[in-house]
Amino acid sequence: MLTMILQMTGATAIYVVATALLWHFWHKKQDHTALQKLAVGLFFGLCSVAANHFGIDYIDMVLNVRDIGPLAAGLFFDPMSGIISGLIGGIERYIVGEFFNIGYFTRVACGLSTCLAGILAAVLHKWVYEGKRPSIIHCLFLGAEMEVFHMYAIFISNRDNMSMASYVVKVCALPMIIFTGLGLMACSIVILQLSGSRLRIHLKTPIRNTPIDVRFQRWLMIVVFILFAFSFGLTYSLHTRTAYENARDDMQFQAYQYLFTFQENRDLNALQKVLDDNNISTDSIYLLVDVKEQQLLTYTGFEKKSIPAEPEEISMVKKNAGQGTFYANLRQYLGWECLCMSIKLDGRYYLLIGTPTTVIYASRESQMLETLFLLILVFTALYLLTTVLVERLVVRNLEKVNGSLARIIGGHLNETVSVEESAEFTRLSEDINATVTALRGYIAAAEKQMEEELTLAAAIQDAALPKNFRLPYESIELYALMTPARQVGGDFYDFFFIRPGQIVLVIADVSGKGVPASLFMMRAKTAIKNYARSGLGPAKLLESVNNALCEGNDTDMFVTVWLGIMDLETGLMRCANAGHEYPVLMRAGGDYELIKDKHGLVLAEFEDIPMKEYEIRMNSGDRLFVYTDGVPEAISSSREQYGTTRMTECLNSLKACSQQELLTGVLEDIRHFAGDEEQFDDITMLGFTYIHPKEKQA
Repeated sequence: MLTMILQMTGATAIYVVATALLWHFWHKKQDHTALQKLAVGLFFGLCSVAANHFGIDYIDMVLNVRDIGPLAAGLFFDPMSGIISGLIGGIERYIVGEFFNIGYFTRVACGLSTCLAGILAAVLHKWVYEGKRPSIIHCLFLGAEMEVFHMYAIFISNRDNMSMASYVVKVCALPMIIFTGLGLMACSIVILQLSGSRLRIHLKTPIRNTPIDVRFQRWLMIVVFILFAFSFGLTYSLHTRTAYENARDDMQFQAYQYLFTFQENRDLNALQKVLDDNNISTDSIYLLVDVKEQQLLTYTGFEKKSIPAEPEEISMVKKNAGQGTFYANLRQYLGWECLCMSIKLDGRYYLLIGTPTTVIYASRESQMLETLFLLILVFTALYLLTTVLVERLVVRNLEKVNGSLARIIGGHLNETVSVEESAEFTRLSEDINATVTALRGYIAAAEKQMEEELTLAAAIQDAALPKNFRLPYESIELYALMTPARQVGGDFYDFFFIRPGQIVLVIADVSGKGVPASLFMMRAKTAIKNYARSGLGPAKLLESVNNALCEGNDTDMFVTVWLGIMDLETGLMRCANAGHEYPVLMRAGGDYELIKDKHGLVLAEFEDIPMKEYEIRMNSGDRLFVYTDGVPEAISSSREQYGTTRMTECLNSLKACSQQELLTGVLEDIRHFAGDEEQFDDITMLGFTYIHPKEKQA
């Protein structure tokens, strides 16, 4: 047994290695020529021929895994290769059996199964798996199924010698079925690895992560196994009962025939003559018991002998006389347990008829083996066909629907689901399409309403920003602009007088974009103006604004602010910076330079934050430029930031221009730098030029 297992393992491994080597070169090309397909078929056909002549000897039989070749060629390579391989191996097997007496008894079954293996693999490759590699489990089943058919064909092709067919099948079936199934499965695993995939087996995968076809296959396998076991058990029981009843009826017929013969003549010699004259089968025994003389006269075939009877035997014969059939151990006469019947001839003589159970159930064993293989063929084919149909009719369509849904979820609302291979999927597709159509309508209505609201909010925001830059002071030149990243932005600027000759300049940046940022901006702008008119200095002003904005700030928004209060008579500007960008100052006749002022924290994050105040003494002709982070953080298509260096260079190139021309020039330079890159942040700038009143009068 161990030697056979090792030899079969080696033969199977040769097939696996050969398949792997061929696949290594085969899968590198998408299109294969007819010559290449012929070469693969010829190679596997020769492998089958070699298996015919170099099989494994086992209990007077020759085992092989010949059918792996055509199956591998057809399933993994090309249908034509499978057919060629199967025909070569099958026809050669029949020829050597018919004309050279090599495996003559099984020549028809073996040749037919090998030819059919190639044809079946070709059909499955083209019309069932559609050119894809079958699953590992399917390969195991297909290999085993092919050898089951092989064994069944032995019964079908040898009806005239069922006992020999049964013996051949009993010896060959199990090893050939196991190793052919495992061999084809091993080929599938190797090809799976060579194709770059990985074998993943998760026995405890949660149900929510288990594909529906996997769960279906598991339950179907359980159901098929239960049905198979029930069918086989029922068939076995019926065959057993039939064999028993036939043997019982035959015994009753013989018993009453001999009883009639004895009673008609009342002559023991006449009965013995009938027993002698009958050509009694050597498989049965007839015991004529003389209870008076304690003698047994045995008839087995043509042999007759008289021996002393044991008391237990006489008791058994007398006890069961006229009671129907019973089982008894007659090993000393036939060597087997027998089904027996005892009849009383008269007060002295009894006749016992016994037939070995092995003889009675011999036909049942052959019938059940044949039935077993037939049931395996039917149920395995049913399992494979059902799983393939579920995969093609349900799983594939579900994947199509899920693919369309994924694209819809990804924002492609023009996607149309068109899976119409069944009434259920047609209705599902129509329902999804109707839902998406309705969704597009809702989105369009919501976008229209939002557009209207944004337009209104933008108008309100724009109205809140001062636009009159012609101030009643000739000592000031001032201009500002705000370009939101969206229709409504969070940046703002402001300038206003708190008393004659004293102006407040403000620029700020609210976190976020859109309507929420705009609303928070309005709140911050109002608070700054209110506290500024109370006479507070810049630092105290921002501290008060911070505490006011912290109250009710459920959205956790914040704002950066630069604020300056300037006395136009003296040119002194008191400033405070709450986390905002550095201002840029240009002295008369000089260049623009960053002022790295003292920063405080942003407003609306924490209460009671102290702010730092500083002063800028502006002389006649000095300029101030303040801005939000949308200016230096503007991005180009190469993901480069605009930066403060490029900003100051642009300012210096335009320093002779008016403030309006200056700010407009900086904005154009930013847009040129960004190119086609979308503006992601608000851009707000404020420019201020101071001219001393005395110089203006002069």
